Amino acid sequence: MGISDDAVEIRAQGWRTLAALHDLIDGRLEVALQAGAGVSLVEHTVMEALGRQDGWHMRMQQLARAAALSPSATTRLVARLEDRGLLTRVLCQDDRRGIYTELTAAGRAQLSKARPVHDAALRDALDEARGVDELAPLVDALHDVASGYQAAGA
Repeated sequence: MGISDDAVEIRAQGWRTLAALHDLIDGRLEVALQAGAGVSLVEHTVMEALGRQDGWHMRMQQLARAAALSPSATTRLVARLEDRGLLTRVLCQDDRRGIYTELTAAGRAQLSKARPVHDAALRDALDEARGVDELAPLVDALHDVASGYQAAGA
């Protein structure tokens, strides 16, 4: 037995709504980060992933997964950030084929500058989305999920 046309349309509508919320947030974050911190959203995403490592580094493939980028796009992005002095690459001592990436002091400073810009833009984008009837339930669901993580101590 197949899925009814109504169920397919409901799922498709849900996906379109989620994509609309993502696009709204993505656009607001990109503009705010470029203007307020001089980094793109994907650059911030990579630096944020590395910043969560508490001084440790990440393998390039881990970083690619964390930033939802292809390996080649990750390599190009890391090279650009390295050229700007924000990241450095380190050869793995155990496996010379392995390359790690970590934030430099300048990268940590840039991330510290970008975090409040990101957080304010995200808050503003979610507030804006809450005012759109179709997006408000998703925004509320995001807040519920975040509250659940906070309550669990995550």
